[in-house]
Amino acid sequence: MTPPDPQRWRMLPVILSATFMALFDFFVVNVAAPSLQSDLHAGEAALELIVGGYAFSYASGLVSGGRLGDLFGYRRMFLIGMTGFTIASALCGLAQSPGQLIAARLLQGFTAAAMVPQVLALITSVFPAAERPRAVAWFGVAIGAGSVAGQVLGGLLLDADLFGLGWRAIFLVNVPVGAVALAAAVRLLPRHRGINRPRLDPLGAAGLAAAVALALVPLALGRTSGWPLWTWLSMASSVPVLALALWWERWLTRRGGEPLLDLTLFRSRFFVAGLVINMAFMGFFASFMLGFTLFLQAGLHLKPLESGLTFGPLGIVFAVTSVAAQRLTARYGAKVITAGCVVALAGLTTLLAQLEISGTSAGAWELLPGMMVVGLGNGLSFPALIGAVLAGVQPRQAGGAAGILTTAQQFSSALGVAVLGVIFFSALGDRPARTDFVAALELVLLLGLGLILAATGLTVLLRARTATEASSKSVEVVELVS
Repeated sequence: MTPPDPQRWRMLPVILSATFMALFDFFVVNVAAPSLQSDLHAGEAALELIVGGYAFSYASGLVSGGRLGDLFGYRRMFLIGMTGFTIASALCGLAQSPGQLIAARLLQGFTAAAMVPQVLALITSVFPAAERPRAVAWFGVAIGAGSVAGQVLGGLLLDADLFGLGWRAIFLVNVPVGAVALAAAVRLLPRHRGINRPRLDPLGAAGLAAAVALALVPLALGRTSGWPLWTWLSMASSVPVLALALWWERWLTRRGGEPLLDLTLFRSRFFVAGLVINMAFMGFFASFMLGFTLFLQAGLHLKPLESGLTFGPLGIVFAVTSVAAQRLTARYGAKVITAGCVVALAGLTTLLAQLEISGTSAGAWELLPGMMVVGLGNGLSFPALIGAVLAGVQPRQAGGAAGILTTAQQFSSALGVAVLGVIFFSALGDRPARTDFVAALELVLLLGLGLILAATGLTVLLRARTATEASSKSVEVVELVS
């Protein structure tokens, strides 16, 4: 037996920096949204593309990024992705127009998709089975910390206005961080290739990316442009394009090829249910974070720092609960997911009740308890949801399943932001008053309530397995995730 890499624990924070940075850069734009509107003259549609475009390009490249890691080595792809992400971040910080920033954000998403899949691949290949649960637990913490740090650290950077950079600092901060991560990665990451050497599926990747773009672009631009004919045609055409891409994947499978998507995964209702619940949670969380940021800054006129710090308690609760949820899931299984959904529902209900009571006088402090309860529910559910999806697949399908899961999460985040933009800005009108912002936030919370209610109902499917199935799958979970 090959001894484990002696530098594996020193390597872990280096590779987790990629996960942290990728999530940080999705959510940090929420805090900077008002600054982008005033300084860069970014309209509502441009703002939604700056946020959602990153999620789209990130989502569309994740599965291909994982395959490239199998082909050329996890270390090499991590270094390429981190280098590209650092350069793209610099381009974001130097952008002089909304168009330039959108283009740089798209590049940021694609390069993030090259480095992030290598994180879980390296954890799986480098850490012994007995140590994997601890490493994966920190992987979950990096996800939660990156999401909330985008709000908190973003607010700190904007308030500090380092060197007079304003909003540009939230992107340029990635340059020194990326440089340090690259230097450490060159020294610590093992030279490792995946066991399999799959061929790429460029037609499948292009077809799926086109279907996503045809659906998301009109959602982001339709409201501000008055929903012209092209927006409806684009959304309608996304369905046949997706169907054609799936047909190609099936045809490639029958011919003995290696499609981008392993469609046999969708025969398992556990996999499908877990995937849909993940999508509901990520769509809710992305829209929740953006909606609250717009409410706090534009509605309550809080400074970016004040707005960011408002999310601090939520982030702390999320991170602490994520670590504790690992042990709870090992003992109670999918019941933890149901409990997390119920807690999140309680948090959303509390927020809606507080808005109803306070009305236009609602402030950040009054809403803080409800936000913390939402963080508690998310922290309980999210790590267990990742395990729930992988628990329903065979070991040989784990890589494909993880790629599909991450892609679905990021797509639903982009979709959540796009739909949130339509709902939130439509409720505001042309000259919004404080009452309009309260009404807009209530609509966002009602949308989240519906998504989490649907997720709660679907958790029954994750628990509806026999004792024999659960026992056999638990072995697979240990091998795949824990």
